[in-house]
Amino acid sequence: MKSYEVNFDGLVGPTHNYGGLSYGNVASQSNSQQGSNPREAARQGLAKMKALADMGFKQGVLAPQERPDVAALRQLGFSGSDAEVIQRAARDAMPLLVASCSASSMWVANAATVSPSADTADGRVHFTAANLNCKFHRSIEHPTTSRVLAAMFNSDQHFAHHQALPAVAQFGDEGAANHTRFCRDYGQAGVEFFVYGRSAFDSRYPSPQNYPARQTLEASQAVARLHGLSEDGVVYAQQNPAVIDQGVFHNDVISVGNGEVLFYHEDAFLETDAVLGQLQAKLASKGGNFQAIRVPRAAVTVEDAVRSYLFNSQLLSREDGSMMLVVPEECRNNERVWAYLGQLTAQSGAVKEVKVFDLKQSMQNGGGPACLRLRVALKESELAAVNPGVIMTAPLYDTLLQWVDKHYRDRLGEADLADPQLLLECRTALDELTQILKLGSVYPFQRQP
Repeated sequence: MKSYEVNFDGLVGPTHNYGGLSYGNVASQSNSQQGSNPREAARQGLAKMKALADMGFKQGVLAPQERPDVAALRQLGFSGSDAEVIQRAARDAMPLLVASCSASSMWVANAATVSPSADTADGRVHFTAANLNCKFHRSIEHPTTSRVLAAMFNSDQHFAHHQALPAVAQFGDEGAANHTRFCRDYGQAGVEFFVYGRSAFDSRYPSPQNYPARQTLEASQAVARLHGLSEDGVVYAQQNPAVIDQGVFHNDVISVGNGEVLFYHEDAFLETDAVLGQLQAKLASKGGNFQAIRVPRAAVTVEDAVRSYLFNSQLLSREDGSMMLVVPEECRNNERVWAYLGQLTAQSGAVKEVKVFDLKQSMQNGGGPACLRLRVALKESELAAVNPGVIMTAPLYDTLLQWVDKHYRDRLGEADLADPQLLLECRTALDELTQILKLGSVYPFQRQP
């Protein structure tokens, strides 16, 4: 039976704006309060999905969230009609309104952690929605995320869904942005690689001093238990606190893995040699040949990596066994990064091609190609059980482009968030989207009596 890695990309929502909400994310903070273009952002994301699907990669779509999140504002004490809640929040607590309008759910690498059926004790694909409790604007995502994932992967025979971990700092969980998997073949047992920023209960582990470490060791261990992963199929590694303090807020800003290959920066981890040794030994026990591509700091600095998002790339396996690296335009604009990529593809290694995409609208808010996708390894029978409405095809691409052009604004600033009409526009768009993607009633406004 064939197996595939399917990339489900987040569809950018109608309220895409630059709120500067993500402390520790350099791009998010530096572009705060600039005007955004939701229509262009959605089109850029769809263009990447369509291009990869056209190249033969399996590609899906993950729907955005309802925004502004009026229920979250009500929970914070704002009352009245939906329009009054928005207007009162705009008048009395604009930062809370901005947070409730965040379209950050586009970065579905943070939606969940996914373990393929070949790794799990019960032989099902397991999903645990990330609690994202480090940031308020993201912590409100997981209830809807869970419903959307359940509507996409709606088969108890093939899929298991877990609620988010307890929403406390000790179990801070940022999903697949701090998780990757190595395997000889997507359908064979592999090694799941969990990267954490700190330990919540053991003070012997170092922590960053300037920016928060969003993923805890304890959260990663809890997800591994929930998914029924065996000890010989898991490796835990601590992210280098020094690079977190330089803006590497997730591991997928400093490394990316696929198949048997880890592409990483020299300064990504603590105790790097021990980590690589574990990965090599455990993958070898499953018939794999682990390969590490180290990017030296002399060629690419951490600052270069953060500004270009070199490692927030997609490392994709092609049918001939080689790999293609999908990077944002910012990599081509960075002289050192682009020179390094030229050297990389000229070598006789695994990465044979670099594909560049314009994702400026997402990049200015701090998310690149890897942020925009949730990887799900599926056997042929499991792929057949996925809701077909979310699989990218040429007709779906055309339909979604028309949908975006019909419902999305081409400019959005902070003042626009105070307009109650934006909520109506968002709900109208999402109601239509759930019919296009055949998701059913997954949004709060659809579920109200």
